[in-house]
Amino acid sequence: MLTSLSIRNVVLIEALDLEFGAGLSVLTGETGAGKSILLDSLGLALGARADSGLVRAGEAQASVTATFDPPAHDHRAWALLAENGIDPEPGESLLIRRTLKADGGSRAFVNDQACSAALLRELGGALAEIHGQHDDRGLLNPRGHRALLDAYGRSDLAAVTQAHAAWRDALDRLAQARATLDNATRDRDYLAHAVEELSRFAPEPGEEATLADERAAMQKGARLSDDLSAVAECLTGSDGGLAQLRQAARRLDRIAGEHPALSEVLASLDRAVIEAGEAEDRLAEAAEALSFDPARLDTIETRLFDLRGLARKHQVQPDDLAALAQDMAARLAAIEGGEEHVAALEAEVVNKAAVYRSAAQALSAERQMAAGRLDAAVAAELAPLKLDAARFRTVVAPLDEGQWGPQGMDRVEFEISTNPGASFAPLVKIASGGELSRFILALKVALAEQGGADTLIFDEIDRGVGGAVASAIGERLARLARTNQILVVTHSPQVAARGAGHMLIAKSSDGTVTRTGVHALDEAERREEIARMLSGAEITAEARAQAERLLERV
Repeated sequence: MLTSLSIRNVVLIEALDLEFGAGLSVLTGETGAGKSILLDSLGLALGARADSGLVRAGEAQASVTATFDPPAHDHRAWALLAENGIDPEPGESLLIRRTLKADGGSRAFVNDQACSAALLRELGGALAEIHGQHDDRGLLNPRGHRALLDAYGRSDLAAVTQAHAAWRDALDRLAQARATLDNATRDRDYLAHAVEELSRFAPEPGEEATLADERAAMQKGARLSDDLSAVAECLTGSDGGLAQLRQAARRLDRIAGEHPALSEVLASLDRAVIEAGEAEDRLAEAAEALSFDPARLDTIETRLFDLRGLARKHQVQPDDLAALAQDMAARLAAIEGGEEHVAALEAEVVNKAAVYRSAAQALSAERQMAAGRLDAAVAAELAPLKLDAARFRTVVAPLDEGQWGPQGMDRVEFEISTNPGASFAPLVKIASGGELSRFILALKVALAEQGGADTLIFDEIDRGVGGAVASAIGERLARLARTNQILVVTHSPQVAARGAGHMLIAKSSDGTVTRTGVHALDEAERREEIARMLSGAEITAEARAQAERLLERV
């Protein structure tokens, strides 16, 4: 609820401080008294376009401050402030201030924290709606019509919202899987060839060192083979040293008993035979180790050449080829598995989309039914407001699939036809300000507590009507005021008599300076003002009596 409004240096208003209560407050005054200035000031605080022409002549700056009682904890205003890094204390009133310089510059503040004009406009729209000839927010903004219809029909959007989130999540995961698969698929042919080549070659860790050592040994064997053969011949041939030693030992063994010294010689020969035998064994082992097989050497060198060539090709060490083969095989398998994963995700997306579509279609059906009820409710309000020739309809139309969202697949817009045979058009297309305000009033009465701002301001909603129509307008404003704070600028005594509070806007001049002021009327002053509205400049006794009857009637 708007509790106070402080205005400084706005056109004819030098300094003005107003307080507002709950229910219906009416503002009256003669034409030209400055009622529009008051609403322009409030509009400035609520985020309207900053026009330097509003700054009082001769002043450097104008300012307007609007104070609102703390909205309910789940009010849209708190979410807006939190999203923009503004965190008022719990239970703290919202103080919105707008300053406007004569050169056109403006600044906005919420509880003394600077904010953008865009935030101020959105916050102001959540707290209050000004309905006049040129207003393009509130009920006139089609972006809010769907939420109002859902609130009116008490539609539960949870199933649609959850289904849409699940569908979007599946779509995101599918897009990511496809991108991953596309990147991998570009390497499929290369990987398949490389895996087949490495698998056929079957490299093993440490194989390079083993082959190199074996090749080196064979190359040495090739160089030493003649020498080893000659040594073997000297040592183990029929006339070799070992045979000679054995023969000498046998002969000496027959005569060793002839002299002690011969026994020692025999012992030495035996040791020599043993050593020579061991040398023979070692020579055989060395010859085997250094054996030279030309075919085997060729095989080893070919294998080693190919091994190192593969390593250079894949830019790894030869010992890493086996691990590379395993990695490439895993990547190739992942591509094949990725195709299956993508196929599974595609099926999931189709399923999630079907769930969403089913929930959204059910919501669409609910909206169509609610739209019919709302159309009937608004139609019932039109005739008493002198709009009996007008027609109202709620259009629930399908959106393109690319526009489907967590609120469903429908576009909702309120449309009217003001004359028989005239085409339906959006609310904002209505030319007459008074007619538009009465349409807004009919909608507000039909929607009752189904959403919108808590504070509603109507600018000359009774323009061009009187008598029974004005009474009907007053009755409906009073009805709305049971659940909303209503401020109305009016020329109708029937509307003014309905107010719980009454303010008189008047213009005064000292001959050089003209000022606009606002005065809260007591009961006697209020009767006098309503009488003036009934009779004009000269207040008659009949007008005072009629004013008394109007006040008693409500």
